[in-house]
Amino acid sequence: MQPGQTLGGADARLPQEAEALVGRIGPVEAVSAVAAVDATVLRNDRVDENATGGIGVMAARGNLLTVLRGTVAQGRFLDRASERYPTVVLGAVAAERLGIATLRRGITVQVGGEPFTVVGILDPLPLAPDLDRAALIGWPAAEAAFPPSAYASDRRLSPSMVYARTEPDAVEATHDVLAATANPENPEEVQVSQPSDALEARAAAKLAFNSLFLGLGAVALLVGGVGIANVMVISVLERRSEIGLRRSLGATRGHVRVQFLTEALLLALFGGLGGVLIGAAATADYAATRGWPVVLPASAPAAGLGAALLIGAAGGLYPAVRAARLSPTEALRTV
Repeated sequence: MQPGQTLGGADARLPQEAEALVGRIGPVEAVSAVAAVDATVLRNDRVDENATGGIGVMAARGNLLTVLRGTVAQGRFLDRASERYPTVVLGAVAAERLGIATLRRGITVQVGGEPFTVVGILDPLPLAPDLDRAALIGWPAAEAAFPPSAYASDRRLSPSMVYARTEPDAVEATHDVLAATANPENPEEVQVSQPSDALEARAAAKLAFNSLFLGLGAVALLVGGVGIANVMVISVLERRSEIGLRRSLGATRGHVRVQFLTEALLLALFGGLGGVLIGAAATADYAATRGWPVVLPASAPAAGLGAALLIGAAGGLYPAVRAARLSPTEALRTV
């Protein structure tokens, strides 16, 4: 839930009591909030003040991760002991852009020109991806260090986003009353959304991309199978004399079938090995450019080689059968 616009088109703001009011709704199990802070985050005081990397500063409640079901990758989250002091927790993307891959004691960043000690780095938050690009500081510390200039007499921050977790069966009913509860005077100025809808859309998009890549992979395998079959058919036509000679020396049809099927499997195996090596190299290169650890499941190369051998067997079966059906006399006519 976030502020929308007034009837005059200006930016609205949520009441400071919105978080407490939402918490009074019966089905709501937990509620938390963040507030945008007018400050920038820099790695140190020698960095250009305009090179913010798109990282925003947010004041956060101590129960934010509980509501969003988030986890801490390194360090710890804000608590009552640290939220009043210049400490900051970085989202996953924010830490990457600031060049902080490993959290060590004493690491600081410049928040609004003041040094803040980094006490934690978060894992990605599926329910609130915007916070991945944020630096989170304690609510009391934010109000003390960065009071809202437009409301200097109040010196309290207004929530820019309120998160509420409710019972699964009461999601729709709670959704219908959130706006009126958070801002009873102007409910039309409140925008209410369900992160689950965004997750469903993201999952659908991911499924579509996965289906697309699987389709492209299937087409590539089909082309490879047709290529192997074509090569083996041509090989049979060009080696008719060899087939006839082997048959005249006592080779059976089974021997000829095994020979050509084995050649097709070897051709597919070498092609599969090449594909696996190229794929592994591309994966490692992409992971290195993103600063990720290179992880290649053992099942992936095995599945690739297995698919290649299967396609090779399917593509080489017909040429092998065709070669075995050649009679010695017919095959030796070409000698």
